[in-house]
Amino acid sequence: MKITKLTPNFEVTDVKQTVAYYEENFGFKLVMTVPETQSEIEQSFAEDKKYVYAMVHKDHIEIFFQCSDTFKEDVVFSQGLSIGASVSFYMDIEGIEKFHQLMKEKNLQVTDLKTTWYGMNEFYLKDLNGYILGFAERAG
Repeated sequence: MKITKLTPNFEVTDVKQTVAYYEENFGFKLVMTVPETQSEIEQSFAEDKKYVYAMVHKDHIEIFFQCSDTFKEDVVFSQGLSIGASVSFYMDIEGIEKFHQLMKEKNLQVTDLKTTWYGMNEFYLKDLNGYILGFAERAG
């Protein structure tokens, strides 16, 4: 077996709201979305529709967002579990000090920026669905 890619699929309460949050705060772009009817794939959101799935992309990262009801149908092991995670999604970035300051200015829930014993400057952020995102840059 050869693994060629890892893409997190986040269970979310509102797909449109979550995509807007990731676009506004982290610069992700919508790639595609699926309306509640699950009858087609769309490249943008319509005002009058509810959506059950979306894919966003930035640089080398893709993330899927799937609304709770269809997520729990598809990923049966998630039934009975709450949204959010006891896992963090750790991303290497460039320009961490400026990015950390920007996230603080937006009043997002972030930890302090610190240099770790293993040589990384890093901080963690909790998103609107309770997922923990880690951002890191090699120190020095």
